[in-house]
Amino acid sequence: MFTLIKGAKVFAPHDLGVQDILMAGGKIAAIQEKIDPPKGLSVKEVKAEGMIATPGVIDLHVHITGGGGEGGPATRVPEIDISHLTQAGVTTVVGVLGVDDFSRNPDTVMIKVLGLRQEGMSAYMMTGSYGFPPSTITGSLRRDLALLPPVVGVGELAISDHRSSQPTFEDLAKVAAEVRVGALLGNKAGLVHLHMGGGQAGMDYLFQLVRKTEIPITQYLPTHVTRTEELFEQALTFASMGGFIDITLTGERPTQEINVAEALTRMKNKNIKTDCLTFTSDGNGSLPKFDENENYIGMGIGSPSSLLREFKRLVVQGGFEASDLLPCLTLNPARRIKVDGKKGSLEVGKDADLILFDGDWNIDSVWCLGKHMVKGGEPLVKGFCAR
Repeated sequence: MFTLIKGAKVFAPHDLGVQDILMAGGKIAAIQEKIDPPKGLSVKEVKAEGMIATPGVIDLHVHITGGGGEGGPATRVPEIDISHLTQAGVTTVVGVLGVDDFSRNPDTVMIKVLGLRQEGMSAYMMTGSYGFPPSTITGSLRRDLALLPPVVGVGELAISDHRSSQPTFEDLAKVAAEVRVGALLGNKAGLVHLHMGGGQAGMDYLFQLVRKTEIPITQYLPTHVTRTEELFEQALTFASMGGFIDITLTGERPTQEINVAEALTRMKNKNIKTDCLTFTSDGNGSLPKFDENENYIGMGIGSPSSLLREFKRLVVQGGFEASDLLPCLTLNPARRIKVDGKKGSLEVGKDADLILFDGDWNIDSVWCLGKHMVKGGEPLVKGFCAR
C-alpha cells in the first residue's frame, strides 16, 4: 500500500516548507514539492493543505506496565494501551520500571514491549528499575544489553530520592561499567537512565562518575532535572560538560520547581545548545505527592499526551520556534538510543513514523511504520483489552 500526503508543511524536524510525502512498505519513499501518484498502483491520497507533518514522537520514559504503588496496592497504575500512546503522537516508546520492581519486573516490561510491537508500533525498554542491584532478565546487565534486542539501557535507577536503594558511588560505577560493556557487545546505546530525586546530594555521584571513571559522559541520561533549582543548576553544568539531560514535560507535575520555558531560556542564556536535551512524559507513571516529611498525601498519573500539549503551549503561547523544539521530541531521543539511522526525522529510507497536525498543532493523524494508527484524532488501532 502506498500513502501519499499532499501539500503539508513539513518539519523533518527542521522546516522544509510545503512538500508531498510518499510512504511505501513502512518507509518514507519520497519527499518532494510535488509527487504524482505512481501509475498502476493502489495509492491512498491524503489531502493535507494547511496541515503540518512531523516525525513521530520518541518517548524515552513511559511506564508501559504501569507505575505507582506508593499509596498502597490500590494505587498501582494499569498497563498502558497502545492507543493512549498513538493518540499522543508517540510512535516509538521506551518502557521503564519505577519503584515497584517485584509485582512488575523487566520480564513483564519485555512482554509488553513485544505486544506493542505486534500491535504495530516501535518499542524498546530499559532493564532494571529504581532499585539496586538492578533486576534483570538474563541475570546480568551485560547479558541483557548484549543479547536482548529491545534493551537499550538500564533505568530508571533512582538516586537522591527517599524511594531509592541509596546506591553508593561504587555501586553506580559498577552498573555503568556493566552497561558500557554490554552495550559495546550488543551495538547498543547503553544509557544509564537516572531518576533524579530532590535530595541534597543531587548529581554529586554523577559528577564523580565522570571524573573518576573512564566511562564517557554521554553514557548517562539524568531525568526530572527541573525538580529543584539546585538540581537544574547542576544539570546545566552537566550539559556544559558535554552530557545529556532530560526534562519531564508533565505540565501538572507538582514537584517541578522550574517550568520548561524558563529552563529553555536559561539554557539559551548559557549558550547550551538543545542538542543535549530530550523531553519525556513519564507517561503512565505515578505522580505521588509527599508532605515536607516525605509522607504520602496523594497520587496523580502521568500521560504521554503531556509532551505535545506542552510543545503546543510553548510554540503557540510561548513564542518558541517549532523547529527548535521538535528535535527534543524526535531526533535527539533517536540519537540517545542509537536508532537515528531509521527514526527521528522524515528522510527517504527511514521508517514512516509520522504525525499530521491541523494548522493549530492539534493531532489529526498518526502513522507507525506506515500503518495508519490515528485518524481525525481517534484511534484506528486499539489494544486487546481496550477493544
